Amino acid sequence: MKEYIKFKNSQKKKKKNFKNKNITQINFKNYDELNLKLKKIKIDIIIHCATYYVKNHTYKDIKKLVESNILFGNIILENIEQMRVKKIINFSTVWENYNGKKDNPFNLYSAYKKSFSVLLKYYQKKYSKVNFYNLIISDTFGKADKRKKIINVIRQNYRDNKTTSIISKNLYLNLLNISDIINAIKLILKKKIKSGTYLLKNKISFRIDKVINAFKKNSKKKIKIKWLSKKTINVKIFNFKKLKYWRPENSNIKKISDLIKL
Repeated sequence: MKEYIKFKNSQKKKKKNFKNKNITQINFKNYDELNLKLKKIKIDIIIHCATYYVKNHTYKDIKKLVESNILFGNIILENIEQMRVKKIINFSTVWENYNGKKDNPFNLYSAYKKSFSVLLKYYQKKYSKVNFYNLIISDTFGKADKRKKIINVIRQNYRDNKTTSIISKNLYLNLLNISDIINAIKLILKKKIKSGTYLLKNKISFRIDKVINAFKKNSKKKIKIKWLSKKTINVKIFNFKKLKYWRPENSNIKKISDLIKL
């Protein structure tokens, strides 16, 4: 039986009771307490998803960006030998290398993500017996996703019978279903895959007007879209190596249009 451990800063939110009895939540009031608690547990695999995202930061965002994207993960990395970790899976973003240019962070958020990738390389050299996987992901969508991403905005406006303004009908999006990200994790857990940085992206980028047109064909209710231009916007993605055995099976136009209807 597998046991899952989730860490939560108890100063931010109340303790959550999990229906799955195999999940244990470890609360900490500060990072010194987190460090001490890490030294007392044994973990085979770490899946590091912690992040704080903001597209355009202000001074007030800096502390949260540092704590979530650097400090929290760094304390975990510092304890991986004592915890007897065998594998660590980290998530980062294609925005680290914006528009296909190496080491070209799009914003401060992606700059911190890039910095954490450098930290991973340091600890990988220090702990050569641990397998490190740095997964660079493109934009994602999913049923439980509540972020203010374009698909979710379209979805909410459709529900509220509001108009969605979109920068261009020739906007291309490389979208991955969250279920395909989960499948990538399962592969790493089950298969013998070499440590490294891997790119998770869709085979094609979808033009947004094609997504809307596919939705219209299967919807009785009208969707209101205002196109602001016809300019082609297709951001390049830097080509890291692909994860062996993995392919995006649930990230097609139908899945996206079905999500908008939910």
